Amino acid sequence: MGKEIWLFIDSGHCPPAFNMALDEALLDWHSEGKIPPAIRFYGWDPATLSIGYFQRVEKEIDLDAVKKYGLGFVRRPTGGRAVLHEHELTYSVIVSEAHPDMPKTVTEAYRVISEGLVRGFRELGLEAYFAVPRTEKEREALKHPHTSVCFDTPSWYELVVEGRKVAGSAQTRQKGVILQHGSILLDLDEDKLFSLFKYPNDIVRERMKRAFKNKAVAINEIRSDPVTYDEAKKAFKKGFEEGLGIRLEPYSLTKEQLTYTQELAKTRYEAVEWNFKR
Repeated sequence: MGKEIWLFIDSGHCPPAFNMALDEALLDWHSEGKIPPAIRFYGWDPATLSIGYFQRVEKEIDLDAVKKYGLGFVRRPTGGRAVLHEHELTYSVIVSEAHPDMPKTVTEAYRVISEGLVRGFRELGLEAYFAVPRTEKEREALKHPHTSVCFDTPSWYELVVEGRKVAGSAQTRQKGVILQHGSILLDLDEDKLFSLFKYPNDIVRERMKRAFKNKAVAINEIRSDPVTYDEAKKAFKKGFEEGLGIRLEPYSLTKEQLTYTQELAKTRYEAVEWNFKR
């Protein structure tokens, strides 16, 4: 019996609203039976700060700094904390909750889907493993994060190399479909990242930034030879095929699908009501 075929969508570097709209559109089409499960790889143009669905912009984000750096800004349909999408490969996985290989719980589904990430890191010569909080104190810390920065703390089953987080993911379930998307860090500008958030004072900011260095790391900090975006795509495409036991078939959007996505980007993900009023 042959391997199950999933769509592989390599959409390149896209504007932030389009990126989020396409992830949502894929979820819709899969829920309607129009497409099989799908994996998508993409980048961001311009570099973008995305925030989680439940985050409060006014309280947490320094929008003047976002503007100063010329960054895009968008609210994700998934939870979690803010991510600076700059030097990274972003992935999304769209699959039915009823898929026979998908566990019912969010954390266990993370584990299954993230097996593709583990294999991808291994393709790059990095020994990644799952972060599993072991003590009650660590589990409580996940429920009550002390920072707005996504990569500050590994969550259940997120990926760690040499004790530091290398991939941050978020998941939502809508219309019977799982959407998990996340960032695979190639490089990271920590000064820029920490300038984008509000802190009580500069002392707290510097303390958080120093602590961050021990919690998160980009691939090219721990590899002797740098990984390019294209090399990362190749490694993680193979990783997802092996980790999920599937075959990925390249797919391009139809004209109608592209039009639908662009309209969704304009009406939802570019809208002030969506991005700022929470």
